[in-house]
Amino acid sequence: MTRRVRVDVDPPYEVRIGRGVLREIAEVVPPSARRIAVLHQPSVVPVAEEVARAVADPGRDVIKLELPDAEAAKTIATAAAIWDALAAHGFTRTDLVVGVGGGAATDLAGFVAGTWLRGVDVVHVPTTLAAMVDAAIGGKAGVNIDAGKNLVGVFHQPAGVLCDLDVLATLPAADYAAGLAEVVKTGFIADPVILDLLEADPAGARDPRGPHTEELVTRSVAVKAAVVAADPRERLQVGERIGREILNYGHTLGHAIERREQYRWRHGDAVAVGLVFAAALARHAGLLDDATADRHRRILAALGLPTGYPKEAWPELRATMSLDKKTRGATLRFVVLEGLANARILADPDPAVLEAAYGEVAL
Repeated sequence: MTRRVRVDVDPPYEVRIGRGVLREIAEVVPPSARRIAVLHQPSVVPVAEEVARAVADPGRDVIKLELPDAEAAKTIATAAAIWDALAAHGFTRTDLVVGVGGGAATDLAGFVAGTWLRGVDVVHVPTTLAAMVDAAIGGKAGVNIDAGKNLVGVFHQPAGVLCDLDVLATLPAADYAAGLAEVVKTGFIADPVILDLLEADPAGARDPRGPHTEELVTRSVAVKAAVVAADPRERLQVGERIGREILNYGHTLGHAIERREQYRWRHGDAVAVGLVFAAALARHAGLLDDATADRHRRILAALGLPTGYPKEAWPELRATMSLDKKTRGATLRFVVLEGLANARILADPDPAVLEAAYGEVAL
């Protein structure tokens, strides 16, 4: 049975979750679309071909455009090549872009759709766990530049998202585990039941065919949908108030690690270290109790995710974090917890507190 999570933005859309939901993609294609571009990564050609067949219709032009793999797809050069292809095929404002693949593919597809003719429809078919519970939902799309990750982008909500759990079966184990970092994040910021499921059966949680997959994905999607609906364009955060920025829990240090590693690290692996750091930061700032802080490391380690990073990297990471998307002017902002499912902003923490927190992840 397909589970559906509504994202109440303008216009609203649904995230469909279940096994075999790819067969439902024709239901979310706007009837006006006479041209459809299926953007996909090299590793998901069979899924892209299935999508192309499912949306085929007499009189409709369906093209498949292969993207570079992983973060290499998220460049202005790649976007420009796709724009040229759309122009060559005469794509108009009533046509459609479909993003098939991991978070990098859906990010790029959303960015292309949001900028082509100032906005055409996009449907996402995420094929990784991280993309299903995070990147494909919420309408934030962007590309990387030399100065950092996701610094150039748009807000462009999809017309629909299809999370077909069957495609996760072929995902490498390490990639699937990395996606669990985003699931852990949603548990700490909003839905502790997620944490209970992970702790009760970490081995089952690591298995895409396991008994908890549908429940974990649906709960994580519901968390993001609620946050996005309340703050679609990330405008609510003022001072310690927090809106959509809550979804960046663990990401400030995580993004800095990714940049230092030149994006060779999996996003979820970097976020896992970032979550442990964020918990330590809240602890050292006197905001978070020891038990909740320690729970971060215990859950992530049980899922096979990294919880530490080299000690000597700190000066470079600290400098990179100053350019993070959450920085306001000269003020560095961190999403932290004051308790389970109780997040706030910690602005400009004392350098000594930052260093002490990093000491808890330093290897």
